[in-house]
Amino acid sequence: MNEIIKKNGINFGIITGVISVLITSSIYIVDLSLMTKWWLGLTILAVYIVIGCVLLAKTKKDLGGFMSFKEGFTTYFISALIGIAISVIFNILLFNVIDPEAAVTLKEMTLKSTADMMKNFGAPTSEIKKAIEKMEDYDQFSTLEQLKGSIWSIVGASIFGLILAAIFKKDKPVF
Repeated sequence: MNEIIKKNGINFGIITGVISVLITSSIYIVDLSLMTKWWLGLTILAVYIVIGCVLLAKTKKDLGGFMSFKEGFTTYFISALIGIAISVIFNILLFNVIDPEAAVTLKEMTLKSTADMMKNFGAPTSEIKKAIEKMEDYDQFSTLEQLKGSIWSIVGASIFGLILAAIFKKDKPVF
């Protein structure tokens, strides 16, 4: 594997993981209810897309202005794996070791937020009740569920990585 790809993937993975930890810590300190806000999720997603774009632009530049699709995707994928791993490990520690009560509080907030959103969209009371009962039985902050969630995060990151690699690829001209 090309050293530039490996170095940039690892460095940006660590940067992404640290940013994720800082975001989660800030929300935890400021107002836990922010974790239930859809707009914050979209804002954080936008930050990760910008980081991915910077990563691939830097890698392309470091490779002399040319980067294959495979090189772009590989760089992004390494970065995503490391960033997700750091984030998940921190979340497991925060919600299962450091402050398990925060997980309980956040679950209650999520249940209320979901019920309110469904009500605003005109969902029947019976459907709201079913959805809430199903959510009550689910522990999204358990270690196992967070590890399962990380797989979905990897899938989502891979899709973004494929798209970004296609956008940033520039093959060397054939003479």
